[in-house]
Amino acid sequence: MHIHEYQAKELLRAYGIPTPQGRLARSHVEALEAARAMPGPVWVVKAQIHAGGRGKGGGVKICRSPEEVGEAAASLLGSRLVTRQTGPSGEAAGSVWIEQGTAIAHEYYLAVALDRAAQCLTVMASPDGGMDIETVAVGTPERVSSARLSGHTLWPFQIRKIVGGWGLDAAQTREAAALVRRLTALAVEKDLTQLEINPLALAEGGGFVALDAKMDFDDSALKRHPDVAALKDREEGDPLERAAAEKGLTYVRLGGSIGTLVNGAGLAMATMDAIKQAGAESANFLDAGGGASEETVAAAFAIMFSDPHVRGVLINIFGGILRCDVVAHGIVNAARKLDVTVPLVVRLEGTNVEAGRSILHESGLQFHTASSMPEAARLIAHLTAETQREVCA
Repeated sequence: MHIHEYQAKELLRAYGIPTPQGRLARSHVEALEAARAMPGPVWVVKAQIHAGGRGKGGGVKICRSPEEVGEAAASLLGSRLVTRQTGPSGEAAGSVWIEQGTAIAHEYYLAVALDRAAQCLTVMASPDGGMDIETVAVGTPERVSSARLSGHTLWPFQIRKIVGGWGLDAAQTREAAALVRRLTALAVEKDLTQLEINPLALAEGGGFVALDAKMDFDDSALKRHPDVAALKDREEGDPLERAAAEKGLTYVRLGGSIGTLVNGAGLAMATMDAIKQAGAESANFLDAGGGASEETVAAAFAIMFSDPHVRGVLINIFGGILRCDVVAHGIVNAARKLDVTVPLVVRLEGTNVEAGRSILHESGLQFHTASSMPEAARLIAHLTAETQREVCA
């Protein structure tokens, strides 16, 4: 689960990590009032979306009067920002964070992230923070230091290694070390998979300040943290993905033209691989789960066909807990209700498979069947290509 910058900074402050004074605004009037309520002479207006790269995408504006703040907020609110993390459609900004400007002496990078290969949290840091940290990591990797936690522990010698190349004096080194400890404690205690401060600024007047913050939480651990779960923005993200979650479906919209309906995440990923190998692209990842009902299948169909890019559908079901006849009834009813006109390939295997195939055959609808996953993928790729050629002709 992602949260907004202003929410992340609330958590940082709770763990003793300094952030600039700020206020959330949902209108240009609120933004103007926020700027007038905090000292200048510089204010920063930041669009609140769940994506990085806002600075380069025009989502961060430096202002030198409250009136400029109001104008900047008006231009950002409701606009769709396109960054390297949003995709071409961008994300809409429903709110802006108005923040007191900070005179910066130097910018650093500090993060705690889950290293899935090592199966532990890892602290990463660099004396070259800012918008181009990815360039630093690629071009001068020696400027990025890291240390893995041992269980939930980051040892003092590891902290000294992390901040040792920052060129700090003794007092600044102690402050930076304390920040690393607090950041690590936050990541461990709140089950974060990523916690990034970029930039972490050393202010001209002294002291470190977190100028930006990104936090991702382990969805499976949210039941342990109702305070974190309450921060979820129900309006953020893809509307189809939100609708699927409400129906208990795992759905991720992708950029292809072949919709997929599968039960089980592993089988879903294998199906997407097979489609790719057949020369086509998946429009979605959709896991209906092992205990899906006819109603679940119908809901999955409705969500899948709400994506206008879908030109064909591959249904790949292994009937273990989920019986093939139940799936077949759901497919037939959904296809009739939605008046499906695009090619639809079905592969069923497992419990009650013959009954399921009979239901499809006797429905009178135009289903294509396949006995193996590669065959199903090749068939839907071919049928979708044929349909596309007919449309173009």
